[in-house]
Amino acid sequence: MATARPYDLVLFGATGFTGGLTAEYLAGAVPDGCRWALAGRNERKLAAVRTQLAEADPRWADLPLLVVDAADREALSEVAASARVVLSTVGPYLRHGEPLVAACAESGTDYVDLTGEPEFVDRMYLRHHERAVATGARLVHACGFDSVPHDLGVLFTVEELLRGGGPVTRLSVEGFVRAGGTVSGGTFASAMTAFSRPRAMARAARARRAVEPRPKGRLVRTPAGRPHRSRAARAWAVPMPTIDPQVVSRSAAALDEYGPDFGYTHYAAVRRLPIALGGAAAVAALAVAAQLPSLRQALGKLRKPGDGPSAEQRARSWFTVRFLARAEGGRTVFTEVSGGDPGYQETAKMLAESALCLAYDDLPPVAGQLTTAVAMGRPLIDRLVAAGISFRVLDTPPSSR
Repeated sequence: MATARPYDLVLFGATGFTGGLTAEYLAGAVPDGCRWALAGRNERKLAAVRTQLAEADPRWADLPLLVVDAADREALSEVAASARVVLSTVGPYLRHGEPLVAACAESGTDYVDLTGEPEFVDRMYLRHHERAVATGARLVHACGFDSVPHDLGVLFTVEELLRGGGPVTRLSVEGFVRAGGTVSGGTFASAMTAFSRPRAMARAARARRAVEPRPKGRLVRTPAGRPHRSRAARAWAVPMPTIDPQVVSRSAAALDEYGPDFGYTHYAAVRRLPIALGGAAAVAALAVAAQLPSLRQALGKLRKPGDGPSAEQRARSWFTVRFLARAEGGRTVFTEVSGGDPGYQETAKMLAESALCLAYDDLPPVAGQLTTAVAMGRPLIDRLVAAGISFRVLDTPPSSR
């Protein structure tokens, strides 16, 4: 990618809640000489973010500000053409995200975002993947808690299993997610948008399956699983209908080391059955409410985009994702990815480190719409470990041997 562009990184959506956290993280993480800028539609709010950064570090007093609206395609094209990597925190992405993706695909600019919206990801593949391949752009969605710990956690687990005995012919991995934290307005809005469009989401998924190449001679499965008491997780395992299994399956389809027959099943791990049942009922109720515009609008007022947990709440938040991999011959490995506040503090870290990885690390020569495991893989794991997120091997539970 051309280094003559004026910016190495542009953060679009810097005035939002997660955007502000990402700006704060970048201010302390960018290497010397990094040329970066803040972008958004409100110059006054952008200036306020810059002032906060400069109060902590005077180097950022003159940080460039790019005033641009998410719907202004011409201005977004200029932003994309000016940067090596663009980070977007502007959601819901179905509503606001496509013009920037299109601009980056056209300009050969690397792009990362935080979306967990399957329909958006599928539509961006259908509309912009081929152009991104042609221009060399790497379009990497879901670079926050959706879906970095899961995608890279499975990659880490597969690598550890292979380290212990070489290639496998059949491999199955179960992921068990536990987290404590709160939801911001932006995340809530994205979830309600996705819940409100089940038919459109299914249509986009079918259209993608019809055109996306499948790995020859290899099988990749993402079974839904069933609620059960897991001895490995020491908790109730409840299937999670998130984008994470889709992301893992795309990595598995692209990477030969996952083997000729790979399966991944994704669960929430809940210690007490009543909590598991209550959580499932709450998700179902939101999905029903999202179908009614008046109720969806009323719920949206409870937590508006830009709202989010306090620093004290974020400090108390945490996550763990454990992975149990089984291969033929009784080979197993049990791993864990863990960190602090999943939705905001660690999500900002994951997004920022993903962008820095694309900008500065020696990575595979790939292009188009990609997952974090395919685009960045081990270099991003190493970055996240250095930034305080744990990837480790655990003792395999006796019940799983």
